[in-house]
Amino acid sequence: MNRLAGTVADFDEAAGYGRVAGDAGQSWFFHCTAIADGSRSIPTGVAVTFDVVAGRLGQWEAHDLRPGA
Repeated sequence: MNRLAGTVADFDEAAGYGRVAGDAGQSWFFHCTAIADGSRSIPTGVAVTFDVVAGRLGQWEAHDLRPGA
């Protein structure tokens, strides 16, 4: 699987979820448990690489977010 690159568009630390904007204009939801280093927090605007997987609600989600795209 090819990893995608993008930027954290927003992240609600209290709720534990946010969105990643892909370099090609797409947008994916992510939960804090999808952050690869286990930190449960990531700043808005950080460049990341990630995988896209089928989420719990039947929608595609960003997973395995790694800063430093």
